[in-house]
Amino acid sequence: MLLRWVELRDFRNHAHTKLKPIPEGLLVVVGANGEGKTNLLEGMHFLYALQSPRASASEPLVRHGASSGFVRGEFQTRDGKVLVEAEVKTKGANKVQVNRSPVRRRRDLRKQVRSVLFGPFDLPVITGDPSRRRGFMDESVVALVPASDTLTSTYEKVVRQRNRLLKEHDGRGAPRDLPTWDEQLVETGTAVIEARAAAVGALADAASAAFDDVAGYPLVVRYAPNVSAEGDIPENFRAHLAERRADELQRRASLVGPHRDDLELAVRDLGARGFASHGETWVAALSLRLAVADAVEAAIGEPPIVIADDPYSALDPSRRDHVAARLAARPGQVVISVADDADVPKQATQIWDVRAGSVKVRG
Repeated sequence: MLLRWVELRDFRNHAHTKLKPIPEGLLVVVGANGEGKTNLLEGMHFLYALQSPRASASEPLVRHGASSGFVRGEFQTRDGKVLVEAEVKTKGANKVQVNRSPVRRRRDLRKQVRSVLFGPFDLPVITGDPSRRRGFMDESVVALVPASDTLTSTYEKVVRQRNRLLKEHDGRGAPRDLPTWDEQLVETGTAVIEARAAAVGALADAASAAFDDVAGYPLVVRYAPNVSAEGDIPENFRAHLAERRADELQRRASLVGPHRDDLELAVRDLGARGFASHGETWVAALSLRLAVADAVEAAIGEPPIVIADDPYSALDPSRRDHVAARLAARPGQVVISVADDADVPKQATQIWDVRAGSVKVRG
């Protein structure tokens, strides 16, 4: 899978940028902080994600003074060319077309093109609370199976309704409708557990190997479900609900299910969240994203586009060299950003210089 060309208009600080990435190899975007290199990478990934990892609303994505921003690009996939055109609005819904036809659901685009993005915003997956790791697992599920993008939201709606029932209960016995909501919780929760277990199983070994290649020792990556994923999951779910029934009635909240899952990450037999160094945290986060890319390639039969924002600025020279070599050895297109020429790896096959939202191609 290749991005043949990309165009940004009034996107972040890019008034008008149009570029043709190299067909394959390591493309390096160079620019000091604040010049627009991260914005460029964000725009490239927007063609797949249709959202930003750095902003929940669209308004920050539009250049100051403009009412809309535009991102356009054409992908070459195994099944043919895919033209993606997105209008990003400061007010109202964004408009997206794929091959000149409107797209209303992200899954319709994600079935056709795949991109994996890494950046400093990934560090809380390692250091943050369990919700960040649940979010990573759900992103991985969607990357592998785009049609599963509603599994978690459907489950969370059931949790909210069940919590409302518990909060409004007068405290005498159990709510009459609780068994009905229990079964909906089991049904939707089981789907989430199965999907997360499959996704983590698909990327765990690759993440551990990528970490080992850079750090010299493995990263433990293990799904830690609140309800056991071994054996009959619905029966495990019902049994756990029965065990916690009194606690749920007392606390008036749902205490069982994948909304209480975690992803276990450890280095040298110690939990990464509390004991990993900053460098280990950085490599662990990058290794997880590269493992997602490997899993996507295995699932669809072609490598996704890999985009890494400042992938090794926090690393010592030895680890930088290992990361650069690993990125350069990946199949397909790999795009990374660095802040200084001294950080450009020797394996670079194309270099873009970014300054004040303008880009020049070297050579």
